[in-house]
Amino acid sequence: MSPSSITCSRFAIIAAAAVLLQSLGLSLFIFGFFPTKPALSGVSGPESFRAPWPNGVGNDSAAALPPEELKRLYQELSEISPPFDRLILMVVDGLPAEFVLGRDDKPPREAFVEAMPYTQSLLANGFAVGYHAKAAPPTVTMPCLKAMVSGAIGGFLDVALNFNTQALQDDNIIGQFFRTGRKMVMHGDDTWLKLFPGSFIRHDGVSSFFVKDTVQVDQNVSRHLDEELCRDDWDLLILHYLGLDHVGHLGGRNSFLMGPKLKEMDEVIEMIHQSSLRDKKNHQTGTLLVIVSDHGMTESGNHGGSSFEETDSLAVFVDLGDHTLDHASATDNSANQIDIAATVALLFNVPIPKNNIGVVIPHALNFMTDAEKMRALELNSWQLLRLLQAQLSGLPCEHVLVEENTGDTKSVVTECGGNIEQVFCCLYQNAAVLHRSWKFKRIFVSNIEDYKSAAAAYYVFLRTASQWLARRMTDKPVGLLVVGISAMILSCLIFLGLVFHLNEALYVREDHQISSLKKYAFSWHLDEIFLMGATLIHVISMGSSSMVEEEQYIWYFVSSTFYLLLIRKTAQTILADRTQSSVGLSLSLNGKISYPIISLFSVLVSGRILRAWHQGGINWVNLPDISKWLKLAGHEYVKRLWLLACLSVIILSIYVLIFLWTRRKMVLVVGFSFFIPGLMVLKYIISHEDDTSGSFTYSYGSTVSAQKIYRVLGALTVVAVVAVPWLIHIWTSKACSNGDICLSTSGSHDILKLPPLMEMRDSFYVIGWAYIFCWCLLQLLLQQPTNSLPVLLLLVQIYASMLHSFSALPAHKHWIEVAALYQLGMAGHFALGNSNSLATIDVAGAFIGASDFSMLSSGVLMFIITYASPLLFLLSMPMWISVKDFNCLVTLRNANLGDLLKMMLGFPCVIPLCLNSVTLTAYTIILLLMRNHLFIWSVFSPKYLYVAAATVCVYLGVFIIASTGTYIYLVTFIGKDKIRSFNGGMR
Repeated sequence: MSPSSITCSRFAIIAAAAVLLQSLGLSLFIFGFFPTKPALSGVSGPESFRAPWPNGVGNDSAAALPPEELKRLYQELSEISPPFDRLILMVVDGLPAEFVLGRDDKPPREAFVEAMPYTQSLLANGFAVGYHAKAAPPTVTMPCLKAMVSGAIGGFLDVALNFNTQALQDDNIIGQFFRTGRKMVMHGDDTWLKLFPGSFIRHDGVSSFFVKDTVQVDQNVSRHLDEELCRDDWDLLILHYLGLDHVGHLGGRNSFLMGPKLKEMDEVIEMIHQSSLRDKKNHQTGTLLVIVSDHGMTESGNHGGSSFEETDSLAVFVDLGDHTLDHASATDNSANQIDIAATVALLFNVPIPKNNIGVVIPHALNFMTDAEKMRALELNSWQLLRLLQAQLSGLPCEHVLVEENTGDTKSVVTECGGNIEQVFCCLYQNAAVLHRSWKFKRIFVSNIEDYKSAAAAYYVFLRTASQWLARRMTDKPVGLLVVGISAMILSCLIFLGLVFHLNEALYVREDHQISSLKKYAFSWHLDEIFLMGATLIHVISMGSSSMVEEEQYIWYFVSSTFYLLLIRKTAQTILADRTQSSVGLSLSLNGKISYPIISLFSVLVSGRILRAWHQGGINWVNLPDISKWLKLAGHEYVKRLWLLACLSVIILSIYVLIFLWTRRKMVLVVGFSFFIPGLMVLKYIISHEDDTSGSFTYSYGSTVSAQKIYRVLGALTVVAVVAVPWLIHIWTSKACSNGDICLSTSGSHDILKLPPLMEMRDSFYVIGWAYIFCWCLLQLLLQQPTNSLPVLLLLVQIYASMLHSFSALPAHKHWIEVAALYQLGMAGHFALGNSNSLATIDVAGAFIGASDFSMLSSGVLMFIITYASPLLFLLSMPMWISVKDFNCLVTLRNANLGDLLKMMLGFPCVIPLCLNSVTLTAYTIILLLMRNHLFIWSVFSPKYLYVAAATVCVYLGVFIIASTGTYIYLVTFIGKDKIRSFNGGMR
């Protein structure tokens, strides 16, 4: 096959079409697979206080009633005397219940107990009862707040919407309070203002994403507290404190700021409690204080996943009146976050939200009489029955209920079996029968055993229904999923075909003879076989939840073993005396092993250190590693390492520019220009000591410095890309007109002596170097200080790989070298502390240099931090292009500039697309097969979000490579005569 069988432009069109096809398939699959939770339209009204049967629904026009009349109607229909008139909802963002209640029957750590003495006294004396209120993943603020106020579990993709909160349309207790005329006030996280616009008579919102602020963000809430507690014009006061969550993001659970922040929250609780006790003495209305958290946090202070530490949210009900809670009876202190909505609704005589799947918390009913408790359970059961009717058509419960009961329940309470509809109806029937029996008997005598039996039966039904509804998702459109997967499979096959074409075009001569190159093109070597086998093993391993959680070990093994094979192959080539150099770099001084072997060993040693830097993943994250040792050593050692890494990056990069590029005059200009941002980063590290200690208090100076660094790095990169090809073009033209040697490197064929090819190589080299250097400086600024040395090690791996590619060894095919760089990028992704859990996303770094919250800028920085390593290795591809030669094209009679450009850009663009496409397509199929797996939303779905984000990362990197190469080509060959002359020279 001649390489011209697919022209460069046609090749680009096919590749672009495959990318668009893959993007379409991915979009269709995500749209079809990830659920939108089952929801009933509208809001609950008076009908929620009646049985959900046709003869139990009245003909109400409640929507036309004024708020006060609607409030009285609800109180009359509920048959429950409201124990409280006002509610204070205090949200302590990120507070794990373990800090307050302990874990596994063990008390909290002594430091936490000492930090919250007043709260602990309330719990110990029975004036409060606390719960481990399990939150549903994803454990981020917005979906957790939705769960608390609506009683419904949010859709999984709410994690993406968390950064762009929209008004909540589902029925919720805030809306119910608003419709009944209750006045509401909110101070704290402005997520509440976005979810419920226009609902509050007063508010003071602060951004929840500016995590560098641990002080002012809470002072903005507390400064209103004295005034609000003295007012009587509100019925609901929401206080959302963000400081503790920010402390966690910056320093983890063990941050030295955690104790003082807990003490601050304890003082707020004491202030509210004491104020409400004074109000009660003055015969004012009763106020209920509910202390909740939206989620917990990992040891590193992050959240978003499904581990116990992240889902362990808090719910504490503090009785501020005469209704002392029976704390001793609270043997079971576990609940669900979704239970809060139903509990609050029943305590304040508003309808339970229509899509609530939560169950009223048992001990919160201690404020009520036995009859009111049974009524509350009945109302909760009716509300869940309505949801079941919507999900299970033809639910026959209304046809089997016994309307009257004589008191003999033994003949009607039955064992429940059969299909799911029959089980639900049977469980509800048993509870309803026992309820009627208890009501009938209590007319004559109070029987506590009958009450307990009826309540227990209700809870069996409620919890069974709640668990089933929590797992229930909308039916997935199979046709849409099949179309999406088919599109991805087709695009994957296209990418594989393009790789085959590139390999054949590079090594097969036009005369179709069985040449040595042709044999080499179609022969399989050990490194290639290993790469194919490793890819297959990686794909198969993704079907195991444990392997998904610990995926980093696969990449560590594959990358290290692959480079060991490259060392073996290189050594065999050197010993066989088949080495050659196409770019004039001597392999050894006396024929001994030199640059190729040393460079590969450098990659392996760096990779081993990176492997030990973070105990990534999920299950073994608590094991010792280098980063933990550094944190224990103290921030002074971390800072010194940070400075050392930054200096090493600058020195190594300047050395590489001088050592491998021979245009000495331009080296001085380029090196000096890029030395400036390096000094700025050094100054930033030296000047802002707090940034290594974990305090990260808001500093105007550090913010301005970071913003200046962003601007300088961005400007220099753009200038380098735009100006370098022109400068080299002008320099080469002058040199050649003066009769100078028009070579930046020596070569074995006349094609290398053509000035346009020299210009392209030098332009690729300098621009690739600029990409790498600026990206490393940016990562030294954004990454956690403990990740500074890993950034340096990743840079060492890149330069060592380039040095190996620079040597003229015919032992490795081009696609193998690109694949090796891709593997290093993925291994480095996990070496920087990332995992397949959303909890490892570095939120704190996304606000370095931010003076105010911007969803776009913070999202971009978060993406840059998370995919630092894969993007770094993709950005190194222009340098790889500059150090490779394509001499075999010279032998082709019909080869032209288009073929050369296709070879230069084809491998670094198509190989990453192909490898990512294989992973994406295979994991999409696995996700579909695992759709009913127990860990589908906690393990497999977060991994798929990472796969989708990695796809975006590859698209971005390939776009930069292709755009850079196209621009260099346009600048280098600016005249048609020059193109014709070059093509003639190739022939």
